[in-house]
Amino acid sequence: MNTDGLPHSGDPPDRVRVGVAEFGVATGETRLTTSGLGSCVGVALADPDADVAGLAHAMLPSGDDDRARPAKSVPQGVERLLAAVESAGADPDRIEAKIAGGSRMLDFSGVGEGVGDRNVAAARETLAECGVPVVAEDVGGSHGRSLSVCPRTWTLTVTSAHDGEVEL
Repeated sequence: MNTDGLPHSGDPPDRVRVGVAEFGVATGETRLTTSGLGSCVGVALADPDADVAGLAHAMLPSGDDDRARPAKSVPQGVERLLAAVESAGADPDRIEAKIAGGSRMLDFSGVGEGVGDRNVAAARETLAECGVPVVAEDVGGSHGRSLSVCPRTWTLTVTSAHDGEVEL
């Protein structure tokens, strides 16, 4: 599926790339990938029994509705991703989340919480409000990450120069 949650024509792709401020939904063996997560947060949602998963690459902890960039803010991205995953066949009672990212890429000592910290907090809060449990996470630090989600296995693979490859 593409970032509008609509199926691609023809055979399913091997991979759906999710850009900054976008989300995507896939089924079966089709992988969802995103890269360049610094202070941004990646939110993966899945119904493991239905082989359906989604991935959002959210930039900001809050913000106005932005139709052109459906996952610009964490709350907007999570809500739209949740609706798309349910539309693709996920049972709302079985959906769970995994999150990654939210790094402190620049040191603004003495300024308080960075955008990455606030993105992670917004993801946890929005998911809790939606009744979606967070079952795994790889957040914080000062390094970037790339993500890959496999709906069939409900594996979130996090790759970074800091930790190599970690499966959640």
